[in-house]
Amino acid sequence: MTKTPPPVYDQRYPARQLLDLIADKWTPILLYCLSGGTRRFSELQHQIPDISKKMLIQVLRRLESDGIVERKVYPVVPPKTEYRLTPLGRRIHEPVAMLCRWAVENEKDLKAVMRKRNTPSKH
Repeated sequence: MTKTPPPVYDQRYPARQLLDLIADKWTPILLYCLSGGTRRFSELQHQIPDISKKMLIQVLRRLESDGIVERKVYPVVPPKTEYRLTPLGRRIHEPVAMLCRWAVENEKDLKAVMRKRNTPSKH
């Protein structure tokens, strides 16, 4: 007997849970950066120059606690820390990559929407 998924508006709906995991400003970007393999903290900072060090640490810690990112600290001076996607993180990256491809393929429409969103309303 197949289990019927909860309605789309229910917080238990699987797609809603996935969006809760990835739908912030930095998570999809970090998933993309880490999809290319293991990265040092400093590499991530250079790849994403507009993220603050504090925010990068917060997002990486959350992803690590969620089991999406794995962190390895080397006992050297200065400290060396590397991050990589776990198998779950690689699977979660797949829909993020699809969204990124869609954005590139639909850049013109996306830019129009963003312009409209950033234009003050005349109400």
